[in-house]
Formats: sequence, structure tokens, C-alpha cells
Amino acid sequence: MSTPIRRQYLELKQRYPDTILFFRLGDFYETFDEDARIAASELQITLTSKPMGKDVRVPLAGVPYHSIDGHVAKLVSRGYRVAICEQMADAADVKGLVPREVVRVVTAGTVTADASLVPDAPNYLAALAIRRSVIAVALADITTGEVRVASGEEALAELARTVPAELLCEDPSDVPPGLSPLLRNRMTVSDTAVSSALSSLFGDHGRASLLENDAEAAAVAHLVLYLGETYRAALGAMTRVRRVPSAGILTVDQRTLRNLDVVAGSGRTGSLFQVLNHTRTPMGARMLRGWLTRPLRDRVALDHRLDATGWAATNPIVREQSRAVLRSIADIERLAGKIGARSAGPRDLDALRSGLRGALELGAVLERSDLPTALADARRGLAAAVDHLVVLDAALADDPPSTFDEGGVIRGGFRGDIDSLHAMTRDARGFLLGIEGIERERTGIRSLKVGHNRVFGYYIEVSTANAALVPDHYQRRQTLVGAERYVTEELKEYESQLVGARERLIELEKQAFAGLVESLAANLPQLQSLAEALATLDVTLALGEAAATRDYVRPVFGENDAVIIRGGRHPVVEDALGPGRFVPNDCILDADTQIVVLTGPNMSGKSTFLRQVALIALMAQAGSFVPADHAELPLFDRIFTRIGAQDDLAAGQSTFMVEMVETAQILHQATPASLVVLDEVGRGTSTFDGMAIARAVVEFLHNRKEVAARTLFATHYHELTALAGLLPRVHNAHVAVREDGADVVFEHRIVPGPSDRSYGIHVARLAGLPAPVVARAEHLLAELETGRSAPNPQRETSPSATQPSFFAEPSAAESALAELDPDALSPLEAIQKLYELRALARPDTRK
Repeated sequence: MSTPIRRQYLELKQRYPDTILFFRLGDFYETFDEDARIAASELQITLTSKPMGKDVRVPLAGVPYHSIDGHVAKLVSRGYRVAICEQMADAADVKGLVPREVVRVVTAGTVTADASLVPDAPNYLAALAIRRSVIAVALADITTGEVRVASGEEALAELARTVPAELLCEDPSDVPPGLSPLLRNRMTVSDTAVSSALSSLFGDHGRASLLENDAEAAAVAHLVLYLGETYRAALGAMTRVRRVPSAGILTVDQRTLRNLDVVAGSGRTGSLFQVLNHTRTPMGARMLRGWLTRPLRDRVALDHRLDATGWAATNPIVREQSRAVLRSIADIERLAGKIGARSAGPRDLDALRSGLRGALELGAVLERSDLPTALADARRGLAAAVDHLVVLDAALADDPPSTFDEGGVIRGGFRGDIDSLHAMTRDARGFLLGIEGIERERTGIRSLKVGHNRVFGYYIEVSTANAALVPDHYQRRQTLVGAERYVTEELKEYESQLVGARERLIELEKQAFAGLVESLAANLPQLQSLAEALATLDVTLALGEAAATRDYVRPVFGENDAVIIRGGRHPVVEDALGPGRFVPNDCILDADTQIVVLTGPNMSGKSTFLRQVALIALMAQAGSFVPADHAELPLFDRIFTRIGAQDDLAAGQSTFMVEMVETAQILHQATPASLVVLDEVGRGTSTFDGMAIARAVVEFLHNRKEVAARTLFATHYHELTALAGLLPRVHNAHVAVREDGADVVFEHRIVPGPSDRSYGIHVARLAGLPAPVVARAEHLLAELETGRSAPNPQRETSPSATQPSFFAEPSAAESALAELDPDALSPLEAIQKLYELRALARPDTRK
């Protein structure tokens, strides 16, 4: 027979079977049964057991209530869903079993605790829906209240570049293969459910103005229904829906973002985001990430951004003053999310108040300047801080405590009833001293003391020597060594009043605080707009800082679709190398040069150059200045990359299959307004197959007018350089190499014309291949280049040997090396000896 609390737990667990259920018991959250075993293993906490009925003993593992966030974060990061069960009443006020309910389910897309979040990255919950052959996606970041929708082709593009933490979909077959691991929910959303869900979020007339089709409505409704099951309070922060424009965005898919290192990927360091991230607030960093992953294709909007970046770059004093103010501003965007969810605490509102003061200070700094349009609009948005600040200053105490346990959250003068209770609790010490004086006079016991402890409450303490003087109305409470403790009816009455006052004070302060949160939530859109204005200023000042300190220039968007980059540099590689060490290069792609076939040895800088051009284009359309002496660019509609160094084979496809699938996607989707970057197409198959495919790809990009994208094509197939003589808009370029005796120096300069050699064996030597392998390769290459037939394989033993020897004779080079005395050689003699040894080691000297 199980205990009542065991039955209560089992009933809740039955309702949430696919979660780890944390069950509140006093100051601990406990897990039971298989959940306890999982929690103990994953969290490295003690697994024990607990009797919960006659002959019933169950596994148990628990964590203190104050550390729950970190433990939940760890479980969610490992793919678990966690249900949080709270006590719905104070155990002291309940006779029998305390009522309990699951108040939320924490999943990858619904986490809100700081321990689960990356400050500079959003955390999206996404829903995909298809209605009447139209596909749509809705994304929500419940930590900020942001909601975005997209339809058609842009829906999948947005889903791919965003990579949500969790994905909802009615039919798993609708989910793109790369996003299948994120799928968490397969709920069927009926038309009735859609209507009900949207009405609950936006009202009866909200859908008509926000959503364009049934697919968008179903996607948003799926989000609402899922949050209703997991964290209903988060819906309070979702006050507005924004559309992802289909025409004004430069499409950059997740593969291209990864290939170009736009944002740091798993296990990798160094990214464009890290180079440009001079922001001072988390909300600014998140906006910068959004600008880089969703660049613009709207010339007017881009000019506004670039005007703002240029102003920030050329006004260093105001820029630094403004950034110093921004450094002290908290993450108002996520604080607004907590207010919308009614989960904000006293310290959260104190941080908000400090941020609002910072916003007004920033507005005052910028008010003295003649700002371009984008910055002027953002500065005007800061004025909304005044109204919120007035509300907070009136109600919230300075430096409030984190909890309501001792009062002191609400400012004095805000409510008279709270002030009265505060006065009573503050005057307790004075009252007790008064009682102490009166009782000393009344009893004649000069050593009598009035005190308090948590176990016995208030008491009067009298030494044993004065026990005869104790009045009859004193009631003995506790006996100590050398003393007795008593209470009186008057003292008990006061204690009762004082305890009641403290409890009432906490209750009233909670009520007043809840009202304060509600008043802020009533104006949540204004608070969210204020956060957006601060983020815009932060990003713009950060890009200005990058432009000024890294010698970036403003890109020019021309009318003739030409790419003219002078002295271009790779921003990430340049940052890693340090100032002045990166070798800049030019790039021309125009009506006469649609495709550049780039040849040259590996490790010489071909891939860096390809990425550099694509990154400059992306940075320009994000609104950033670019690393170049001059950059004239068209407004690209898409940037495509096929770079094999980062193939992901987790899906079980071969390297060559991945390469072909990605190349096919590019050829199907590219337009004359696209930029295409292809690196070593055809490398994953045989030489002649690869060469044929690579040539066919170049011809397709050149000959199809509906494609005709500006293209950089790096290849190790030297034969492809002949295409420049066959196709009028194909030109050759190569990476300059300088031979210094037997050594080869990669100059990292891109120059016109084809390369004349591969230098692959030299690269192999630099990479550390064993000397015998390199020597053998040189020998084989020499035979192939002289036109001989396929050379015979090298034997393990000498042809003249009749029996293998356990101890081979040392070579001439080894013998000479053994006789050397390095300490006796001058530097010049040492170099000469190295050349002699190399000559001895050459395979063509061995007979």
C-alpha cells in the first residue's frame, strides 16, 4: 500500500510520462524511480531510496530548491524534457497532503534560466506547417517575446539559417533532413484549434492584420498550443509578430554561414561575429548576430545602416562615451520577457531601472550630435524610458533584496499599510527594551534580559540566583545552566502581533510587487521597442568601432553588377594574424569576367581568397564597413558556397555524394544576381570523373543565362584553365609562388593567368609526411612527367637480396649524419651540410 504522497506523485508522472519530473518536497526537488536513476547518473548526485508505503521502497535523488536551474539546464542540454512540480500551498496552512501541480515543462526551446542560455544568441522554438501546398514557419524566442513568421521558399531558408533549439511539426516527413534531430512535437493542429489559439494570443481580429495565410496561422497556433502545455506564462511576452521579408533579405543558408565562419560553430573558434562583436550589451550582440545571418537587399535600408556606421566610425569621442554608458545597461530585452511572463523578481526590476537610467543618459550623450536617420530614430526611442522609470522609482526600494522573506522590496511612502507594518517590525527592538526596563523595575532583578531565538520565540531570562524574585505570573519556558527563561501573557501577545505583522508585510509587498509587474507588462510593447532601440545603437557603435580600429572602408553599391575589390582582406584570418601581416588581394568580377578559375598549390591561400570575397559581400549587405582599400559591389540575392573542408558526414552520405548534392542545389537555385563560391568540385571521385564534372559545372554557370552567377571556382585540375580560351567570360587566376633554390615560398598573392605547377609534394613535406614517402613521391612524379608508363611498385627489399636482413645497412645520408659534430659547425657550414645531406637522400642518387 503506497502513501498518499506516493500516489500523488504517480498521478502527476502519468500525466507527464516523457519528462524527468522534479517533485517539490519542502526545500528539495526530488526525483523517483527511473527518473531518479537518470538524474543521479546525469547530474552526478547521490542515488538513495525512500520508504513510501508498506513494503514499498523507491529510488530517490534530489537537489536543493535554490540550485534547480543549473541541474535543469544540464538535463535539457542532454536532450531531456523536465517537468517542475511545485507545492501550491504552504505546508503550515494545510492539514493533510499539500496540493501540488506541474507548473511548467522545460524543453530546449522553452528554457528561460540564465544557466541554460547563451547571452549573445537567441533561443528559438520553431513550428513548421503546411496548408494548401503553402509552407510556413513561425519562430519564437520566449526569453524576449520575439515572434517571426515566413512563408514559401523564405520559410525553409529562415529555418535553415536560424537552426532553432526545438522544432514542432505535424508530419515528420515535412521536416528538412538536416533539422530532423530537432523535432520534438508532432501534434495535429485542427482548424478549430488554430482559431482558438490565435484568439487567445491576439484577440478575435488579430490574425487578419498579422498573418497572410493558413499555413502561417497553423504554425503560430502550434507554438501557442505547445507553450500552453509547457509554459503558458511565456505567452504574455509574445505581444507582436514580425514578418521575414521575402524580397529584402540576402539569402545565406546555414551551410554557407558555416563555410564562411560567420558565427562560431560547434568546437570551432574564430568567426566574423567574434571579429565584429564590439557590442556592450547582450541584446546588441544578439542583434549583430541577426544582421550577419540575415543581411539586407534593400538599398535604402542599407544606406541608412551604412550612414550610421560611418558616423560612428568618424566620431570617436561620442562613440566611446556612448559605449561606456552601454556597458552598464542590463539585458532589457530579456528582462522584458520576464515581465511579460510575470516571472521577474525584485533584482530583475532593479536591473531594469538601472538600465532605464542608462538609456536616458545615453540619449543625453547623443542629443548633442547631428545623427544620421537610423541613429536619430533609435535615440528618439530611448525617451520611452522616462515613463517606465517613474513607475519603478515610485514603487521599488533602492537596492531591494532578492526575495520577500524580510520585506524591504517596496519603497517607503508607496503604500501606507506597508509603511505601518514596516514601522512595527522596525520598532520591535525598542519595544523589547522597554519591556526589559519595566520588568527590571517591577521585579528588582537588575540582570533580567529580554531575548529571542527561533525555537522558543521571545523570552525573559533570569539567573538562578534571582529565581526567588520571579513573579508568579511568569511562565517557565526553558531551563539553562545557571538561568531560567520565562514568558508573560504580554510578551506572547506582542510576539503574536509581530509575527502576524511580518507575515502580513510579506504578503502586502508581494501584492504590491505583482501590481508593479502588471503595470509594466501593460506597456510591454513600448519596453520591447526601447530594448530594440538600445540594441540598434549598440550594434551601430560596435560596427563603427570595428571600422575605425581595423581600417575598414564603406562599400559602394554600383549599378552595373560588377564586383571590384581593391586590397581586400579576410577579416577573420587578418584578426588571427595580427595587424599588417595579411596579404591583401584584388578581385574583379564584371560583364567580361563572370567566372574566375583559380589554380595554385594547396595551402597557398586559394580557399582564404574565396571566403574573403564572400565575406566582404556579406558584411557589406549587413551594413558593415569592409576590410579593403575599395569595394564596389552589386546587391546579391544569394551567396552560395561549396567548400569541402567542412563536410558533415553524419547523415551517412559519402564525401562525394555530399559534394554533388550541394553543387546540385547551387546550380538549381543560383541566379545572375547570386555570388557562387566553389572550392575543388570533383575532388571526391576519380581524376577524370572529377575533371569532367568540374568542367561541366563551369560551362553550366557560364552558358545558362538564367544562372550566369558571379563565380569564383578554385580547382586543382590544371586542365580547366583551358576553358579561358573557350568561354569568353571565364578568366584564369592563380596564387603566386616563388621558388628559392630548392625551397618554395607561397606569396599568397592572386595574380592573373593559370599556375604552371601544383607543388603538391612540397605541401606534403610541409605537412610532415615521412621523408621516405616524400622521396618516393618525387621519384614517381619524375617518371610520370617524363612520360614513362606506370612505374613499378617499390619493393620492400632490394632486388638483389636473397634473404631479408634484420638490420639494414645505413644509407649514405644516415652515415654522413652520424659523423656530424653540430657544435663544431658555423651557421654557414651547417647550411652547406644540410644541402649535402639532401643530395645524398635524393632517390635518383640511389642505385
